[in-house]
Amino acid sequence: MKYLIALIFLMFTVSTVLSQKKNESFRLHIREATGPITVDGIGDDQAWQDTDVAKNFFMVLPMDDGPANEQTEIRMAYDDKNLYLLATFYHSKKGAYFVESLRRDFSFGKNDNFLLFMDPFNNQTTGFSFGANAYGAQWDGTMYNGGRVDLNWDSKWISKTTRDDNKWVFEMALPFKSIRYEEGVTEWGINFSRLDLKSTEKSSWTPVPRQFPTASLAYTGTLVWDTPPPAPGVNFSIIPYVLGNVSRDIVNNGDTDYDAKIGGDIKFSITSSLNLDLTVNPDFSQVEVDRQVTNLDRFELFFPERRQFFLENSDLFANFGYETIRPFFSRRIGLGVPIQAGARVSGNLNEKWRLGIMDMQTAKVDETGLPSQNFAVVSLQRKVFSRSSIGMMFVNKQSLNYSQETDSLKTVYPEYNRNIGVEYNLASSDNLYNGKMFFLKSFAPDDNNSGITQAAHLEYNSRKWNWRVQEEWVGKDYTAEVGYVPRNGYINLTGSVGHLFFPKGGKILSHGPELNGIYYFDESLKHTDHTAYLLYSFALRDRSNLSFFISDDYVELLSPFDPTGLRMNELPVGSKHNWNAFGWMYESKPQSLFTYTFDARFGGYYADGNRTSLTSELGYRFQPYVSLSANLNYNHIRLPDPWNTNEFWLIGSEIDITFTNKLFFANLFQYNEQSGNFNLNSRLQWRYAPASDLFLVYTNNQMIDPFMPRDWALTLKFTYWFNK
Repeated sequence: MKYLIALIFLMFTVSTVLSQKKNESFRLHIREATGPITVDGIGDDQAWQDTDVAKNFFMVLPMDDGPANEQTEIRMAYDDKNLYLLATFYHSKKGAYFVESLRRDFSFGKNDNFLLFMDPFNNQTTGFSFGANAYGAQWDGTMYNGGRVDLNWDSKWISKTTRDDNKWVFEMALPFKSIRYEEGVTEWGINFSRLDLKSTEKSSWTPVPRQFPTASLAYTGTLVWDTPPPAPGVNFSIIPYVLGNVSRDIVNNGDTDYDAKIGGDIKFSITSSLNLDLTVNPDFSQVEVDRQVTNLDRFELFFPERRQFFLENSDLFANFGYETIRPFFSRRIGLGVPIQAGARVSGNLNEKWRLGIMDMQTAKVDETGLPSQNFAVVSLQRKVFSRSSIGMMFVNKQSLNYSQETDSLKTVYPEYNRNIGVEYNLASSDNLYNGKMFFLKSFAPDDNNSGITQAAHLEYNSRKWNWRVQEEWVGKDYTAEVGYVPRNGYINLTGSVGHLFFPKGGKILSHGPELNGIYYFDESLKHTDHTAYLLYSFALRDRSNLSFFISDDYVELLSPFDPTGLRMNELPVGSKHNWNAFGWMYESKPQSLFTYTFDARFGGYYADGNRTSLTSELGYRFQPYVSLSANLNYNHIRLPDPWNTNEFWLIGSEIDITFTNKLFFANLFQYNEQSGNFNLNSRLQWRYAPASDLFLVYTNNQMIDPFMPRDWALTLKFTYWFNK
């Protein structure tokens, strides 16, 4: 406890001392456009001649030690409806532009691109990001945690790019109704980022240390308005959908089912920065499918949320706690159960306060006795110091309308599960120090499911040094039925320290070691398992990367476990296992049309066994229209009887065809030998108007042994975004 108190004191001290915004002196003045602006990627409108220019960018990579070599110019203006931006990117090196495809929300490091990072509340923690690659593929997302971007969020805006031998140009118009901001405020945080793969140079309008992403809102400059931005007025959107579906579950009944649905979402701005979202009979059939993985872990795997309704301001709900201690995880809602309706209020109350309220109602399932359930979440967050915050969350899952009022049914589906918690997030003004501490309490009808959890960490990240210390305590009686907590009844102590060396010349840009230790104990402080590893990494100037590691693992099993994941015999509780391993990870340079990664792991495994794991990702692109990729994972596991030797493959292949930046055809094939499943998912998407789509989706699952059909479905879905 004394170490926790010392950590809390240190976190508050860091927050108080480091409170000044770093790039306050970088100011870009924006004025109302002096004439009409046509978004054509040419930028020859007279209005652009009457704007200020942001230029003289700073180099971030390969080294943040001076001005950028490639010149960039940014101009901004506005009228009563839109915010406009014109960006011109000159290049001194001749050659082709590098892009993956025309698909929206591209991979940052594999495309010549430009990104805008915008912080309308100037709180240095939340905002919006927009941009494009050199061939016009759009990028948009919400920003959270001071520099992370959630690309699952889409909004209404338009853009155009053009190219010639000396430069490429990006022009955009962003409706004020598509973003959230506080009325009457005349200063926004802002920054501009450019990646030019020909020169391997990443640059930024304001200076950003190389160890941080250019998205870091701690290093934004200031966008100064001549008058406050126009009030968006009534901001009301209706997004209906109509859907037709035909499917067949061959394993269970073999009948072909036909289904038609209507539903949709409503968005209403309570204020310019606070939004109300409503959904009725939602459908998520068009959502990109999860990538399958080989599961050799003892605990539940995590898959991210991709459903649009849950995404805006999702950090208010989804980021409370840690990745493995989440009191709320939206994918718990609607798992195989229809969502009837939902409502959500989220956004900024003012510069310091943020609010999130969500309520979802699901239907009951008579076949299993599952009652209808209500999921309610309240999240409140207040900014303190320069970039830190204090938050509170309450989560309630309530079962309603049981088909039978029996004790056995209420044991399987408890009447309620509740969580309440508080947390403090530390973020120093220069982003060198970050941390978190939180406390959670669960409530349930059964006292054995009413427990507590607590955790904290502090990390430091400079150009040459990085370190992190973390502790967790999750009580054995703590439950979060609407959360993600794969493990209970443990204390965890984690630490890491790393250092980078920067040679003055040669092909190696940086290299250095990193030592990590992750140790688990039961609640009586008995050591139960650990992973410790030493990593040595090399970053090359051509943007390829190579790392080597050696590791030591120890596990005392707290529950039976099948080390093959093939549902064979299980190792007993209390058995102890210790092994060592070594391996490497290599990532090729992104400028090549053919790209690849290759990871390998060799060493011991449970029960004095041996495991070899080989993973590779291969990619080839026919710029800018076709991107091909394949993910290969091979595991060879040798164990004593009764498991003996097992081999299995996981193969994923994707064919991504982008006819234009509005018409996409994605095909994903997945072969998972461990789960005995072959999956095909094909999705045709036509974005015929901003944020309005037509989807045609086909899915097919086959059993591998024996090879026979499992189920298939074909869905046609039409959505349209009506704005007022």
